[in-house]
Amino acid sequence: MDIQRIIRYALSLLLTLVFLLHVGNIIHIPILTSLENQAYDARLKITLPENVDKKVIIIDIDEKSLEVIGQWPWNRNILAKINDALFDHYEITTIGYDIVFAEEDVDEGAKLLDKMAKGSLKDDPLFIEEYNQVMPSLQHDLRFAESLRDRKTVMGFVMDTDTKKGGLPTAITKLDKNILSKLAVNKTVGYTANLKVLQDSAYSGGFFNNPLLDDDGVFRRVPLLQTYENELHESLALALARVASGQPPIELVVETSDTYDLFLEWITIGELAIPVDHQSGILVPYIGRQKSFDYISASDVLNKIADKTKLQGKIALFGTSAPGLLDLRTIPLEPAYPGVEVHANIIQGILDGRILHAPGYTQGFEFILIIAIGILLTFTLPMLSALFSTLIIIGSILLLIGTNFYAWTSAQLVLPIASSVVLVVMLFALQMTYGFFVESRGKRRLAHLFGQYVPPELVDEISVKMEEISLDGEMREMSVLFSDVRGFTTISEGLEPKELTDYINAFLTPITKVIHDNRGTIDKYMGDCVMAFWGAPLDDKQHALHALNAAIDVVERMTPLRKEFSEKQWPEIYVGVGVSSGIMNVGNKGSEFRVDYTVLGDSVNLGSRLEGLTKIYGVDIITSEFTRHEVPEFEFRELDRVRVKGKKKPVTIYEPLGLLENISKSDRKLLKQFHIGIKQYRAQNWDAAEREIFGLSQLDPDRKIYKIYLDRIMHYRETPPDADWDGSFTHTSK
Repeated sequence: MDIQRIIRYALSLLLTLVFLLHVGNIIHIPILTSLENQAYDARLKITLPENVDKKVIIIDIDEKSLEVIGQWPWNRNILAKINDALFDHYEITTIGYDIVFAEEDVDEGAKLLDKMAKGSLKDDPLFIEEYNQVMPSLQHDLRFAESLRDRKTVMGFVMDTDTKKGGLPTAITKLDKNILSKLAVNKTVGYTANLKVLQDSAYSGGFFNNPLLDDDGVFRRVPLLQTYENELHESLALALARVASGQPPIELVVETSDTYDLFLEWITIGELAIPVDHQSGILVPYIGRQKSFDYISASDVLNKIADKTKLQGKIALFGTSAPGLLDLRTIPLEPAYPGVEVHANIIQGILDGRILHAPGYTQGFEFILIIAIGILLTFTLPMLSALFSTLIIIGSILLLIGTNFYAWTSAQLVLPIASSVVLVVMLFALQMTYGFFVESRGKRRLAHLFGQYVPPELVDEISVKMEEISLDGEMREMSVLFSDVRGFTTISEGLEPKELTDYINAFLTPITKVIHDNRGTIDKYMGDCVMAFWGAPLDDKQHALHALNAAIDVVERMTPLRKEFSEKQWPEIYVGVGVSSGIMNVGNKGSEFRVDYTVLGDSVNLGSRLEGLTKIYGVDIITSEFTRHEVPEFEFRELDRVRVKGKKKPVTIYEPLGLLENISKSDRKLLKQFHIGIKQYRAQNWDAAEREIFGLSQLDPDRKIYKIYLDRIMHYRETPPDADWDGSFTHTSK
């Protein structure tokens, strides 16, 4: 046996060993986990049920309800009326609230009346009589609690928090500490629950947080059980399924395992058996994309104009699909899916007995399969021709996929597939490419060198499709970023040519790295200006988010860079960044001698103008209204409505402030005050606008935007705008 064949065998067996270590959870290979998740998602999409007798309906806090009833949270008298209507008029079976009512709904008028009744008017019989008649209508929580009482109402709450707030529902069972320690069910130390008066009045309760979220943030598994202080609590979906089934007791079916003394495999409620993993997690049995279940607007229920036939005898879930209320989840079928509909799918799946099962023994099955594949292909492929090797590999892959799909469809059994298929492909690739190692190494060097100028993804695409490259472009939804150094002309005049070159390279390098780290493509360097885009050559559904993250990272990277420049006695560096999103023309532009992969269009020009406006408004980053719309998870300060040079239609511009959850209440209050001031300004209520904005300028006199509006207000008082003024400001320079 020659040395080359021994090396081939050794490399193949080493590769097989790596896969075995991954399957045995000794090492973690993220790409295999990601591929397994994608394979699961693909099978789920292919096998979505065609006909489902939908037992669940969703009462939706939608945009229509927010417009008709008002912004959330609503007065709980309104919730009580909705609850009454659902049970009395629409005759639903049960309802679950995918919302936590942890704070009291206190009426300020009730506070005042109560103070008067206990104070100066306590001896006034007429007042006391009127007080006793009026107070019940002002005690909103009691009114809502009364509506919940003696009805099959299930209140949602959150477990695994840092607080102990509200009243927990009665646990389904209390476990002995010894038994609890043997279960892998998530053990929590805190909770955020509903007001005790509400929970005590409700029929039951269930949690709706998900500690089993996959690493990629996709809702594939959710737990049915969690514990707090040795007490077992059920999920909102399980609680509703139990209530709809007549409230049968929960029984746990467990087996022993090497990791835990008790390995949870099934949960039974009456005649229904629910397959779960050792953490009580179930694979969500999605029946389709968003709105697969009927959504009824909460305002239609309140006004009793909804179709009664859709609600009668159904299990209702009260939740929201409104993007502004941030109850959207990423699921295998789509990236923004209402959380309330996740519960609906689980309830439907439990009642239909349509829950997929991924039992613990599948890990052992995968381990044995990897060993068999590794040994068989390691010693077989080197003896076969390229044609026969290819046929063997194709047949192996088809056999693996076929048997896996059969187990899924016929036995509702989820067997792992990604590692075995990837191992087959990698063993084939290893054997077929071993002889070309030197050549492939040279190609990788070339790709690395060329990748300094364009993204590696484009290098691969060009190398594969060189004949297909043309100067034609295509229209895509994309985002573009422009970054420019403030005062660069002055800086360049104070540096020697060599120093200036070093200076430019010193800030272009970290900016380029930031853009590449955020999946962006460098379009071009224009002196001190950097232009980059997202959404091409590879499609990027989150192009606006990635562009905005890159803009923030660029600005943050300047802080340590200024320190480095100071040590070299170079001028300080500050940048302005503009980000714009919209339809752009992208492709290769140029001549027969040189092409440039670039973007064109109004949205691109707008991005350049926005970068220029950062100096005028005294901010580091400005985005367009179109970018803001694409990134709802960020908080923004509205700066102005402007007409930039070259555009007739006004566009609203914003300053990104950070993720919503990172913005403090005090900052939100100041931001709201500023936005009120802008609204008054556009309504030409100069005094009201000045009052709001002047107060802010006193708190933060260095913020330039306040002075801009105060100067404009002073100007417009003396020279009012035209009657058809739309509140915009026209910038005549770039």
